[in-house]
Amino acid sequence: QVQLVESGGGLVQPGGSLRLSCAASGSILSIEAMGWYRQVSEKQRDLVATITSSGSTNYADSVKGRFTISRDNAKNTVDLQMNSLKYEDTAVYYCNAGVKGGWGPIPRNYWGQGTQVTVSS
Repeated sequence: QVQLVESGGGLVQPGGSLRLSCAASGSILSIEAMGWYRQVSEKQRDLVATITSSGSTNYADSVKGRFTISRDNAKNTVDLQMNSLKYEDTAVYYCNAGVKGGWGPIPRNYWGQGTQVTVSS
């Protein structure tokens, strides 16, 4: 089994910063891409940022220049530094990882439980 545990959400004023962290644990041989997604109420879960095992990154247009994703392959962690936060960044943020384990060569997709980020004055 593999678990993803997020931390770092909370309440922040517009223009403020937050840092989200996600740690993967369990039967992990390696992790392919890791990423952050967000969801507002019952809407679809949208990509925020992803990072490959070699460090290539991809960002949603709405967060480019404000958010930075990073990972530590040795610790199986991925972070999201969020700066200049806006009201519209309010959402539940989910960590995602493509994990290779002892089950074979095909990566399995795992999600964290989500952490709430609220931007409000």
